[in-house]
Amino acid sequence: MEESAANNTATVEQTLPQTDVIISVRNLSLFYGQTQALFEISFDISPKRVMGLIGPSGCGKSTFLRCLNRMNDLVDSVRVGGSIVLEDIEINDPALDVVELRRKVGMVFQKSNPFPKSIAENVVYGLRIAGVRDKAVLEERTETSLRRAGLWDEVKDRLSESALGLSGGQQQRLCIARAIAVDPQVVLMDEPASALDPRSTAHIEDLIFELREEYTIVIVTHNMQQASRVSDDTAFLYEGVLIETGPTEQIFTRPREKRTEDYITGRFG
Repeated sequence: MEESAANNTATVEQTLPQTDVIISVRNLSLFYGQTQALFEISFDISPKRVMGLIGPSGCGKSTFLRCLNRMNDLVDSVRVGGSIVLEDIEINDPALDVVELRRKVGMVFQKSNPFPKSIAENVVYGLRIAGVRDKAVLEERTETSLRRAGLWDEVKDRLSESALGLSGGQQQRLCIARAIAVDPQVVLMDEPASALDPRSTAHIEDLIFELREEYTIVIVTHNMQQASRVSDDTAFLYEGVLIETGPTEQIFTRPREKRTEDYITGRFG
């Protein structure tokens, strides 16, 4: 596997896009104890675009995503090697303020996780943690974030009600509003629509199209149709190895690697 990883990394690095870069990943490896989950991954993520991460279950997509805001730090026995640079910040620097990193790199999880607080308090939770107390600022950010998340018109008259009373799709959009309220540079999404009905999924996909005008988005999805619809660029991972990355249209219509073609056409995974 390690030899395979090195070979695939070399192939990928030769085809990295020569565009502006917001996140640069080089030789990223991750171990859970003695078990290696990611193998020498290297590629770049461009700003204000949607990067889709695809691959079969257990291939390392979510593990990689969590490397981008150090969420794997919360797992015992994790060891990470290599470099992830967000603009000029080395994410893997042990001295890095992880709380500050997570303000720059927000995250939306597979299952919506609103806090047992009001809708408004959910949105501004991160701002309050950061010490913002100005009522006018909090109210303005609540409205702005809910509007960006496509939820304002549905909840503007019930901001003081519990967020737990919202539908599943509304709760997920509320979590997106909460993530963007602190004005991050990057938003990570780990299968944000997998638990939602088709109508709510369409809402989330429409929202991703709008948000990429202001944020860089990295999304994990098992849904090939969704990946082809919402992603500008796509990375295919298999058994912890980055097999191929490039513009989504090229990955889905003219993949360079046979394993990519086999996965996209449903021959495995």
